[in-house]
Amino acid sequence: MRRIGLLSDTHGYLDPKIKKYFSEVDEIWHAGDIGNLQTLEKLEKWKPLRVVYGNIDDHQIRASCTEILRFQVEEIQVLMMHIGGRPSKYAKKALEELTKYNSPQLFICGHSHIALAQFDKRFNMLWLNPGACGYKGFHQIKTIFRFTIDGKNIENLECIELGPRVSKITE
Repeated sequence: MRRIGLLSDTHGYLDPKIKKYFSEVDEIWHAGDIGNLQTLEKLEKWKPLRVVYGNIDDHQIRASCTEILRFQVEEIQVLMMHIGGRPSKYAKKALEELTKYNSPQLFICGHSHIALAQFDKRFNMLWLNPGACGYKGFHQIKTIFRFTIDGKNIENLECIELGPRVSKITE
């Protein structure tokens, strides 16, 4: 069994509450828009990390990360990219990845700043977007996901609200 902490769209800011909620996870997955190398390094020093870069990430982060990540945890195939769209309307590159290879059981993306978990019958997979946990963007509430993978099962999915999106200065 692996316990996973999933976040996206930090935009250079790690809410201190993330440490509390991810204290017992085995690894952290970041679905892009990291924001700066310091944020990436903090996460790498804390827990094992799987990460993709996002559209706001600069050349330094892009040199350290990949745009698309395919991997397996337990018996679950995972595909992660920043701009994925949604089950009814995938982004072009996401749809290409989903149709080019065997579909994963778990698809993860960020970018929209909207937390959502949905099963996609078309590809027979769980689609996850943890929303945004940074303070930049239009989202009103900062969110992260936490879940477990046990063999072929994705279980105990939680959407955790970190609080309102306010400026970094007032937190």
